[in-house]
Amino acid sequence: MPPAAPPAPTPARDGVRGLRAARNPLLLAPAGAGLLTALVFVLATALARSHPLGPYTRNVVDLGQQYLPYHAYWRAFLLGDTHGDAFLNWNSGFGAGFLGDIGTYLSSPFSLLVVLFPADRPELALYVVTALKITAAGAAMAALLIRLRPAGPSDGPWPLAALLGAAYALSGWTFNHGASVPMWLDGLIAFPLLCLVAEWARARRRPVLGPLVVAVAWIANFYTAYMATLGAALFLAVRLLTAEAAGAAGAAGAAGAAGAAGTVGAAGTVGTSGAAGTTGTSGTTATTTARVRPRLAALLRAVWTVGLGVGLAAPLVLVVFSGTKYADPTPETVFVPASWSELFGRFLPATANVETPALFIGTPALLLALTLPFNRAVAPRVRYGWTAAVVLVTLSLQWGPTHLLWHAGASPNGNPYRQTFVLCGLLLVAAWLSGAPGVPRPAALLGAAALLGALALAARAGTDIDAWTYPVAGAALLLAGVAALLLLLRGRVRTPALAAGAAALLLAAQAGEAAVSGARVEQQQRADVAWSPRIGDWQRAVGAEVARADAWPAHRTDPGPLPGGNEPLLLGGEGADAYSSLTTENTSRTLDSLGFGHYAKGRHPETLDNPVTDAIFSIGTRIRSEATEPVRQDAAPRGTATATTTPVPPLVTVHPGRPAAVDPADSAFRNQELLLGSSVYALPAVRRTGTTLTARCPAGAEVWFWAPEYHGTAALDGAAPAAYDGRPPAVRAPMRALGTVPAGGEVRILLVPERKPTLPRQSVGCLDRARLAAAVTRLTATGATRVTTTGHTLTAELPPGSTGLAVVAVPRATGWRCAAGDAEPISARSHRGLLAVPLDGRATRVSCSFRPPGVRLGAAAGVAALLALAGTALLARRRARRPEGGSHEGRQEFTGRPHEARSGAEDADYAARRTGA
Repeated sequence: MPPAAPPAPTPARDGVRGLRAARNPLLLAPAGAGLLTALVFVLATALARSHPLGPYTRNVVDLGQQYLPYHAYWRAFLLGDTHGDAFLNWNSGFGAGFLGDIGTYLSSPFSLLVVLFPADRPELALYVVTALKITAAGAAMAALLIRLRPAGPSDGPWPLAALLGAAYALSGWTFNHGASVPMWLDGLIAFPLLCLVAEWARARRRPVLGPLVVAVAWIANFYTAYMATLGAALFLAVRLLTAEAAGAAGAAGAAGAAGAAGTVGAAGTVGTSGAAGTTGTSGTTATTTARVRPRLAALLRAVWTVGLGVGLAAPLVLVVFSGTKYADPTPETVFVPASWSELFGRFLPATANVETPALFIGTPALLLALTLPFNRAVAPRVRYGWTAAVVLVTLSLQWGPTHLLWHAGASPNGNPYRQTFVLCGLLLVAAWLSGAPGVPRPAALLGAAALLGALALAARAGTDIDAWTYPVAGAALLLAGVAALLLLLRGRVRTPALAAGAAALLLAAQAGEAAVSGARVEQQQRADVAWSPRIGDWQRAVGAEVARADAWPAHRTDPGPLPGGNEPLLLGGEGADAYSSLTTENTSRTLDSLGFGHYAKGRHPETLDNPVTDAIFSIGTRIRSEATEPVRQDAAPRGTATATTTPVPPLVTVHPGRPAAVDPADSAFRNQELLLGSSVYALPAVRRTGTTLTARCPAGAEVWFWAPEYHGTAALDGAAPAAYDGRPPAVRAPMRALGTVPAGGEVRILLVPERKPTLPRQSVGCLDRARLAAAVTRLTATGATRVTTTGHTLTAELPPGSTGLAVVAVPRATGWRCAAGDAEPISARSHRGLLAVPLDGRATRVSCSFRPPGVRLGAAAGVAALLALAGTALLARRRARRPEGGSHEGRQEFTGRPHEARSGAEDADYAARRTGA
């Protein structure tokens, strides 16, 4: 008979149930961790006096040059205020693919929040996004910890889970790397979430939600999600190896004994020693099977879950992966491990260095993690398994092959320890497993203190130790020690005051140390690395001029250079400046050959204020600005902005079909002329005497000096010097105008190099403005009569009878397809690095469109993964509807009760039922 339905709950019971839900540690731990994380992160910002809680800029390195401009552009894009679409960004690099940049910088769900902030407050928006990501990471880690069944009779105190979750989110990695590279923070969130997915796979739960979590993690930032996935795989392996199997073993033994009893009853006699031997063999086999099969099944479920999730993310991930194949390659980096003293020093507070692993998790949390090897309250298998995992991962940071494994086979340029957040997470799991059953005994605490002391002693020779490091660590250790003593006393004297005092001391130690450490890291970064100023009146003035003058697609408007980079994304306009990990090699090489400069080893082309390249790329309006006061860290800059408009050809021009003669010399001046289709420079023979260059040019011409590897100043005799910052291979200096050729025609350039100068053969060109004006008039007359752009397409109307090549002032990249007239679009041709379409005299229209490489394959993979997920959901639904006599394993998946929440007796009963006992 089916059981009678329970009576409807009374209002009083509803109230009790609601009270219990409010006290649910599964909710309290993440909420507490999130709140504590947010408060400490904001406090660290205030202590560092960083914007928006102080006057100092936060825009260090790529935060100001990449992520801030990208988020400003993302806001405009989401609100429909950009020229391009998800496939193409018309603003940067004279037209660059955008879907790969979305997947690299902007695909986190948190990035959508930028639309809630004013257009002129992108720094505030990015700070809030950063703080929310860090807060979410703390909550996710606390959610993982509170679900891990500790090695003891209790479920573990939720305040400890909250404190350790916050310690994970406020690690040294977060302050030293994640806070200034906010896209990596999605990996910080992903690691504990993927460990939860591993737990679901182990317990055969949530077969649909698991792949969706994996997909969101890989979409948000696939690079750090890859590292987080490796970490979660290690987490699952340790969990499978250390999980209690006594119940399964006992059930298997019971099954063997039951089989033997059945045989005895049938025969009516007691078996001999031979029969007993058979029974023992059967029991051993059953025991082995009971131990191996569930683990193998859990592993296969985890692999299937990750495969589905990555497949769902493939439409974006494969576009990014394809984009890296065509990106400007950076020089190969040989991994050099940090010294052990430096590595040990990074466990301590207030240390900062992008070349060493940031391992700080807080002295109290580290002390608790170090008690695990000595804590006899934890099962030996758990102690040894997790200790071995932490040690092996630490060693993997220092070994070349595993370094490459963590970074997907490519050693990164800079920040070689990007995977360190995984080790921080594993340390905090170890701390939870040791501390959740109760305060470790004095012997374990003394052993951990000895290890910590040895670590601190070995770190003395490290170069990253700050004046605050040992005092802050010592104070935190003292407070944590007193808290541990109070908790040990509480075991004898039951009083709430001891527990409350211990909790307050532990909170002050962990949170206070993290806040001071975070503030010191920010201060050190401002002093040691490149930075960009805050957004202020200067940038707003330039943005206003750009908005007033922009005439796209009739011609381009270049906002000009400002401190930072990626000005077209931040301020509008359509310039050369672009800083992306996916800047194509063709774009970089084409602009280099024309005299443009670059940073970041070629992935950050910068603008060039040159009238010839303005004509080539149809830059009709150029914003020129300058600061009216020194640019400082502690104030928003002020400056002026002026728009200048000059006649330029349209975006699409027509050139003769026959190739022009190629000058074998390395000359940016000659390359400009070949793309322009006219000779506009006098290219004199240059004589070099020491640090003086002499040449002869027509009087009145403009003198341009091109020396991409030169570091120093150059000045035309009697004129102001121009600075060159060539530092190959990272930085390439653009050509600069030095002045006008004097009446006598003699050009004399004085060099003041800061290192031995390396100059190209043709370093001087003298521009004839009259010839340039004639070239512009000719190209305008024969070029497009009308140009239109929509999203990722461009269409140009041409004069009737046009022959030769239609050249589009856009760097040619894989993914562009073009056609003349009604012809079928084909892969675009290249004319000296720009898009080109052959003309036969009959077509009066050319069109080009861009489709990111990898998007079709990614879409196919995504659809296949979606179908597989739907099939998985249907199978899970059928398993859940099986009658009571069906598989218990299928029913348990949807009970809503975690496997970890069962008691040991329940585990044994569950295992016995699975083996048929």
